[in-house]
Amino acid sequence: MIDFTTIDYLKNGNKKQKRVYEILTKHRILEKLKEYSPILAGTIPIEIDIEGSDLDIICEVDLRFEEDFLDDLMFSKFIPHDVKVKVEYPIINGEKCIVLNFMLEEFSIEIFGQNKPTIEQNAYRHMIAEYKILQEKGEDFKQKIIELKQKGIKTEPVFGMLLGLNNPYEDLLKM
Repeated sequence: MIDFTTIDYLKNGNKKQKRVYEILTKHRILEKLKEYSPILAGTIPIEIDIEGSDLDIICEVDLRFEEDFLDDLMFSKFIPHDVKVKVEYPIINGEKCIVLNFMLEEFSIEIFGQNKPTIEQNAYRHMIAEYKILQEKGEDFKQKIIELKQKGIKTEPVFGMLLGLNNPYEDLLKM
């Protein structure tokens, strides 16, 4: 299986993956986030992205120190000063999280911070489950996923539809 905890696999991936690798390394994004155990999650790593798919970077953030996290991101030249950043604090499963959204070159970037190890976060766990399903089900299944996503259906619900899952967000975590 691919080691998704690094981005080395992107170097040998499809055209978009190679471009993502280029941007992330050029701007040293994951290097600058390394103390937060960053992982690129979502659809691009598992090649089911569509036009406009963003780069989802998950991080482990102790939200008692969220100011440090924001200071690192906003003032350490991580995010260029001319980039407009939207910051939100959603509550997910009763836990406060932090989400930063901004554009970097042609990609929308979402940095998601939660006080939980990144490999235990749902975004990573969903991606791993989806990757394994894609490996089992093959190219036709993958193309059906992409076609439904292009119609505006989110990733987990698409898997749920095709696999007959009642609650895809929960059921994928059990797989």
